[in-house]
Amino acid sequence: MGKSKGILMRILGGVLLLIALFYFVIGPIMRSQTKKYSPEQTITFNQGNLHVDVFYCSPAKKGREIFGSLVPYGEVWRTGANEATTFEADEDIRINGQTLPAGKYSLWTIPNEDKWTIIFNSKMYGWGVKFLNAKASRNPNYDVLVTEVPISKSITAMEQFTINFSENGPNSLVMILAWDDVVVPVKMSH
Repeated sequence: MGKSKGILMRILGGVLLLIALFYFVIGPIMRSQTKKYSPEQTITFNQGNLHVDVFYCSPAKKGREIFGSLVPYGEVWRTGANEATTFEADEDIRINGQTLPAGKYSLWTIPNEDKWTIIFNSKMYGWGVKFLNAKASRNPNYDVLVTEVPISKSITAMEQFTINFSENGPNSLVMILAWDDVVVPVKMSH
């Protein structure tokens, strides 16, 4: 009994060592390497009393076909690379007649050829995809606002995925998601 207990303890110790090695050494190295190719971006927009922050990682096209291939149509996308994109506003915002309460959300999208579904989810996710199957890690039970937005096509291809804001009049703004030849204008008001 004592010999098998010793073997079991060595196996358990080896497993714990491997887990610690991945968590403290391999995981951070993998994250730093992926961010070289998809750098972190923080976008801040202020209009009157409204303050909005968006955090995302910006992947590059690198000659690849993006929408319908790298980013499949009809599937949830983390809206960038690496960690899930976050959207934070300190005031309520109206999008397509729906109210997004002030707060911090993860931002997800479902790209399609003519329109995108925009999803604000109240749960924060450490990484944007599941490690086993590379599918989006979003849990739809935490969706706060889901809406559809028609896309526009650009005459030039954008190399880096970007999220920007522009003013659209008093108390009105547009969040613009753009990559390759696709531009997604999400109109908002507050």
